[in-house]
Amino acid sequence: MSRQPFRLADGGRVDRARPLTIRFDGATYEGYAGDTVASTLLANGVHLMGRSFKYHRPRGLLSVGTDEPNALLSVDRGPGRVDPNNRAGAVEAVDGLVTGSQNRWPSLAFDVGAVNDVLSPVFVAGFYYKTFMWPRSFWDKVYEPIIRAAAGLGVAPKEPDPDRYAHRHAHCDVLIVGAGPAGLAAALAAARSGKRVVLADEQAEPGGSLLHDVTSTIDGVPAQEWIAQAIAALDAHESVVVLPRTTAFGYYNHNHVALVERITDHLPSGETREAPRERLWQVRAAEVVLATGAHERPLVFADNDRPGIMLAESLRVLVNRYAVAPGREVVIATTGSSAYTVAADLKAAGLAVTVVDARLAADCVADTAFAADRGVTVLPGHTVVGAKGRRRVSGLIVAPLRADGSVGPRRTLPCDCVGMSGGWTPAVHLFSQSRGKLAYDAARDAFLPAGHAQAERSAGACAGAYDLAACLAAGFAAGAQAAGLEETRAFTASPTRSGFQPMRVLPTDADTGRVRAFVDFQNDVTAKDLKLAVREGFHSIEHVKRYTTTGMATDQGKTSNMNALGLVAGLLDKELPAVGTTTFRPPYTPVSFGALVGPSKGALFDPVRKTPVDPWAEARGAVFEPVSLWRRAWYFPKAGEDMHAAVARECRAVRDGVGIFDASTLGKIEVVGPDAAEFLNRMYVNGWSKLAPGKCRYGLMLKEDGFILDDGVVARLAEDRFHVTTTTGGAPRVLALMEDYLQTEWPELDVFLTSVTEQWAVIALQGPRARDVLAPFVSEIDLSNEALPHMSVREGFVCGIPTRLMRVSFTGELGYEINVPADYGRAVWEALWEAGLEHGITPYGTETMHVLRAEKGFIIVGQETDGTVTPDDVGLGGMVSKVKRDFVGKRSLARPDLLASGRKQLVGLETEDPNERLDEGAQVVADPSAPIPVPMLGHVTSSYFSPACGRTIALALVADGRARMGETVHVTTMAGFARATIRDSVFVDAEGVRVHARDS
Repeated sequence: MSRQPFRLADGGRVDRARPLTIRFDGATYEGYAGDTVASTLLANGVHLMGRSFKYHRPRGLLSVGTDEPNALLSVDRGPGRVDPNNRAGAVEAVDGLVTGSQNRWPSLAFDVGAVNDVLSPVFVAGFYYKTFMWPRSFWDKVYEPIIRAAAGLGVAPKEPDPDRYAHRHAHCDVLIVGAGPAGLAAALAAARSGKRVVLADEQAEPGGSLLHDVTSTIDGVPAQEWIAQAIAALDAHESVVVLPRTTAFGYYNHNHVALVERITDHLPSGETREAPRERLWQVRAAEVVLATGAHERPLVFADNDRPGIMLAESLRVLVNRYAVAPGREVVIATTGSSAYTVAADLKAAGLAVTVVDARLAADCVADTAFAADRGVTVLPGHTVVGAKGRRRVSGLIVAPLRADGSVGPRRTLPCDCVGMSGGWTPAVHLFSQSRGKLAYDAARDAFLPAGHAQAERSAGACAGAYDLAACLAAGFAAGAQAAGLEETRAFTASPTRSGFQPMRVLPTDADTGRVRAFVDFQNDVTAKDLKLAVREGFHSIEHVKRYTTTGMATDQGKTSNMNALGLVAGLLDKELPAVGTTTFRPPYTPVSFGALVGPSKGALFDPVRKTPVDPWAEARGAVFEPVSLWRRAWYFPKAGEDMHAAVARECRAVRDGVGIFDASTLGKIEVVGPDAAEFLNRMYVNGWSKLAPGKCRYGLMLKEDGFILDDGVVARLAEDRFHVTTTTGGAPRVLALMEDYLQTEWPELDVFLTSVTEQWAVIALQGPRARDVLAPFVSEIDLSNEALPHMSVREGFVCGIPTRLMRVSFTGELGYEINVPADYGRAVWEALWEAGLEHGITPYGTETMHVLRAEKGFIIVGQETDGTVTPDDVGLGGMVSKVKRDFVGKRSLARPDLLASGRKQLVGLETEDPNERLDEGAQVVADPSAPIPVPMLGHVTSSYFSPACGRTIALALVADGRARMGETVHVTTMAGFARATIRDSVFVDAEGVRVHARDS
C-alpha cells in the first residue's frame, strides 16, 4: 500500500484525521475524507486512468470537474451496484470503494486494443462509412458483430439494481443553479425577499471556484471564510433550501427544471440508513437564475493527450482544495492570463513551474511581470509542438515563434505534469435548453446568453463575467431581480486575472497531416479529422459533429466544442457566428436510469390497480386479465370447466336469470358548473342541453380528426352536474383532452373537472331477475319502469349506503349500475350476492361481458375502432348532432375522404360452419382466388361463441358493409379461408324488448 507520495504536507479541504482506502484495478490506495477518486489516485502518483475509445491510447485526468472526458471509471459498490462511466474527479472517495478502468484488455497497462493506435491512418474520421460496404455478405456475420461489440464505454451491469430511488416535485419562487460566487450572491439577494429559494450545486459543498481560491478576498474576508459566512446566512432563512451534490441536467418549458440529487454515494455502505441513492427533483420555478460558470479550454497540439497533461485550473484545484501535487516539475502552456494565477499557486505550494505563453511578449507584459515577482519562469512567444512520454508525460516540446509567424528551433522542457489553458467557454447548456438564443461575443470568443425565452437570468462566468467582483455583483443583481427586489450591491474583491487570445491549433513546424492534435479526447477526434470532414463536403457543424463524432462523447463537447467550431470556421473561411453551435441537449451530465425510473420498478413498474371487489373475486377462483392498468376478473370457472364452458354458463345465467359484474374500472369524471352542459355539447357529438336531470345518455367523443376516441354513458344529476363514464383505458386521455380544451380553447366556460374513478365502486346487476335482487336493499328510489325507465339515474341509498343508481345495460338485459363509495363496494357486493343466491345469481367476468355486448352489436372502443373509424362507420352516424354549431371533430367529419363510398362499416358475420370461430384481426376478402395481392375488404373485430345464438358470431369492419347484407365473403384462417355471410350486427333481441323488461 502506497503512502501518498504526492500529498502536500498541509493545506487543502480534506480531513486528514479521517483516512480511507480505495481500490483501483485491484491495487489499494490511501486518501482522506474529502478526496475524490481522482485526487486520491494522483496523491499516490497514479496518472494512467483509462484508455481512449477508438485508438485505446493511454489517458489520464484532464479535468477535475464534470467535463472530464478521459478518466471514466467503473465503480463497484457491491452486487447490483456496478456503475460504469463515472468521472474520476466527480466521484467522492469512500472508504472501501472499489473502482476500475474501462475500455482495455487484458489490463490498463497492457491493452491489446492499442493496436488501433498503430492502425490510426486507416481509422480516420468516417472510415466506417467507407470500409464496411464490401463484400456485402460480410455485414451480418463479420462487420456488424464487431462494431456492436466495440460500441460503448464500460460494461452495463447485468444484476438488478437493489438501490432505492426517489422522486420529488417542488415549487419555488427562485431556483438558482450553481453555488459559485455568482450563485451564492444571487441566493443571498433572493433570500432577503423571504420568498422560497432553492440553491442547487453539483459539488459536495457550495462555493464553486472559491473552494480552491486561497489568495482572493471578498469585502476584506478570505474567499473561503466568505463562503462559510454566506452559507450561515442562507441557513438562517427558513425559506431557503440548499441542495449540494445536485445537478440541474434539463431545462424545459414553463421553468420546469430537472435536477438529480446524489444522496448516499458519498457514504460508507453501513451509513446509508436505507435512504434512496438518488432523488430526481422536478422543480417549477417562478424565476430561474443560472450561475453555471465556465469550462476551461484545452490547447490543441501534437500528443496533447498524454497522461499528466491536464487543464491548468484543475492543477490549481488539486493543489489548493485537495493538497495534491499533480507533479513536481510542472509546465503550464497558455494563451491567456488565468494560467498565471495557477502558476503562482503551484509555485507557492513548492512546485517547480514554467509557463509557456503562445502570445507575443508584448501582449503579456503584465502577466510575465506578475510571474517574475513570484519566481516563475515564463517563455513568452513560444508554442508547443509536441509532448513526450507514453503512460505519463515526461517532457513538453516547445519552440519560439518568429515575427513572421514561423516556428523556431525546438527544445524539450522536462516535466511530469502539464497544465494547459486555451481560454474559457461559458456553460450555456441549460440556457440553450430553455430555448434562449445565444450571441457571439468576439471580445470573449464565446457564445453568450442573449435572447431569453423564459423567466430566467444568467449571471457570472456563464454570462461572460470572469472578474470575481463582477461575478458577485451580477449574481446579486440577478437574485434580487428574480425575487422582485430593486437592489444592487458592489463587492470589493481581489482582481481576477482574465483575458485570453484564442488559438484553435497551436502553431507547429510539423506536417499537420501526420501529427495527431486532439480536439475531442474521448472520441479521439483530431484537428486533421475535422479538416478531412470539411474537405469531404461536410460544411454544416451538425454534419461535421456526426461525421467525426466530435462533441458526441459523455462530456457532450464541454472541452472540445469551441476549438472544433473555430477550426471549422477557419477551414470554411467563415466568421464563427456563421458556423453556429451544435445543439445543447439534456442531460447536462449523464443521469442514471435509476434516478429517472425512481420507484417505478418491480411491482411498481406497471402498477396493478385493483377494485374493492378484487379480493372477493380472487377468493372465488376468478381468472384475471390485465385491462389498461387494472386487474379484472376474466371469468369464474367451476371445477372441471375451461374458459369456454365457464363463459357459456355465465352468459346463460345473465340472459335467463341474473348476473353480477364488477364495473368499478370504468373511468368516471365529474363535470360541474353553470356551463357544464355547454362544455359537454362541445366535447361530444350529441347534444346535452336538453337532457333532463335524472336521465342518462350514451355519449360519443371524437378526436380532432373526426375519428372515435372514446364512449360512455353520461348521467345528468342536476342542471350543473354530470357524472361522465369513459372506457376503462380511456379515462386519463379523456380527462386530459377535456382539461386541454377547457384551459386553452374555452377558458371562459365556468366548469370544473374532477376524476372520481377510484371514488366510486360500480356493481352491475344484469338480467331479468336483477330488479328482484336489488329491490330489498334500495331506499328512497322507486325501481318501477315508470319511475326509473331505461337510461335513468337516481340518487338514494342501497344497503343504507349513498348511491348513484343508473338503469343502464351493456348486455341488452334489464340492468342496473350501482355506484357506491369505494370503501363500501365490497360490503354492498356481498350483500347483493347473498340475497341473489336464491335467484341463481352468477358472477361473470370481462369475457362474458364481451360476448353479451357483441350479441347486441355494441362496440368497444379500441376493438371495433382503430383510430380510423368514424361514428357512421360503426352505425352511429345518427347520434351526430345536426344542429350544434360545433364540437370536437365536427369539421373533420365533412372531409371528402370520410364521406366517400367504400369506407369500412360495422357488420355481423356468420360462418358457414356454425362452430367455426374466426380469429380477431382476420382479413375479409371477396374472392380468395384473386391474384396476389388479394384485395382486402376489411377485418374481423370481435369473434365469440354465442350461447344465445347456439353458434359462433363475429363483428367485422367491411368496405361498404351495409350494402353487402346477405353476401358471402371469405375470412382468412390458419388453414386457408372460411365462408361467412354478412348480416346485421345485432344478433339477439334486435327489437330491444328485453332491456325494457316490465315490472315482475
